[in-house]
Amino acid sequence: MFGLRYAKATPSTYLIQYRNGQLVREGTGLAFFYFAPSTSLVSVPLESVDVPFMFNEVSADFQEITFQGQATYRVVDPKRLTGLMNFTLGGNGAHVSEDPTRLPQRVVNAVQVQLRAVLAGQTLEQLLGASEGLVQAVREGLRGADGLPALGLELVNLSVLAVRPNPETARALEATVREQILKQADDATYRRRNAAIEQERAIKENELNTEIAVETKKRQIRDAQLEAERAALEKRQQIQQQDMAGKIDLEDRNKALTRLRAENAKTESESRAYAMAALMEVVGKIDPKVLQALNVGQADPGALIAQAFQGLAENAQRIGELNISPDLLRQLTGKE
Repeated sequence: MFGLRYAKATPSTYLIQYRNGQLVREGTGLAFFYFAPSTSLVSVPLESVDVPFMFNEVSADFQEITFQGQATYRVVDPKRLTGLMNFTLGGNGAHVSEDPTRLPQRVVNAVQVQLRAVLAGQTLEQLLGASEGLVQAVREGLRGADGLPALGLELVNLSVLAVRPNPETARALEATVREQILKQADDATYRRRNAAIEQERAIKENELNTEIAVETKKRQIRDAQLEAERAALEKRQQIQQQDMAGKIDLEDRNKALTRLRAENAKTESESRAYAMAALMEVVGKIDPKVLQALNVGQADPGALIAQAFQGLAENAQRIGELNISPDLLRQLTGKE
C-alpha cells in the first residue's frame, strides 16, 4: 500500500537494506518496514550447503579416473559475496538473478581446479593408494586465499566417496592385484609350512634337550649316590678302624692290667710265703703242747672234740673199750 512493505529474515539469512544506494541496515533475523520504490534488499542464505560432484580426470600415466564426492560450504562474508554475485530480492521476494543457483557450481568448479592441480605428476596407482592424502591436499587448496575465501565462503567438509579407473583398467588392475594376492597367499602357505617345520624342529630339539637334561640329571643323581655310598663306606671304615683301635687299646690295657695283676699276685704270694715261712720258723721252735694249750681257749667245741678223739686214737692201744652215745656227742657239741 503506497509502496510500503514489510521484510522479515530468518536467523540463517543475512539481509542487507539499501536506500537510494546507501546502506541502511544489515544482519540476520531482521524485521522492518521499508519503502519499496527507493529500497533494495539483498538476501544471502548462511546455512551450509552440500554439493555433490563427479569428475573425469586423467592421471600422469594417461589413465582416466572418475572422482565422486561431496563438498560442504557456507557463507562467512556476505558482503564480499554480494560484491561478486547478485543476491538482490525482487518485488515478489525471490532473487532477481540466477547467481544464487550458480554458486554451488562455482564451488564445484573450484574443487575441480584444485583436484586437477593435485593430479599433476601422480600415477593411477599412486592416486588409488593415497586417496586420503589427495583429499587433504584439495581441502587445503580450497581453504587458501585464492580458493573459497575469495568468494566469501568457507569449506566445511570435503569427502571423496570413490576413485575409480575405467572398467578395462580396473579389470587389468584386478588381474594384477589378484595375482599379487595369490602370490601372497602362496607365500603365506610356504611361510606357514616353513614355520610348521621350524616349529617341529624346535619341538624335537626341545625333546632331545629335555632327554639330555634328564640323562644328565640321572647321571648326577647316580654320581651323588655313589659319592654318598663312598662317604658312608669311608665313615664305616673310620668307625671300624676307631673301634679296632679302641679294642686294641683295650686289649693292651687288659694285657698291662693282667701283667700288673700277675706281678701283684706274685708279690702277694711271695709276701704270704715269706710270712708263712717266718711263722713256721717261729712255730717250729715252740713245743706242740704249748701250742695246743694256747689254742684251747679260742678253739671251737667241735675242734676240741676232734682233737680229743685224735688223742684217743693215738692212744688206742692203751684203751680197752670206749662207748660214746649220740646223746653224749650232742651234749659235747652243744647241739640239741
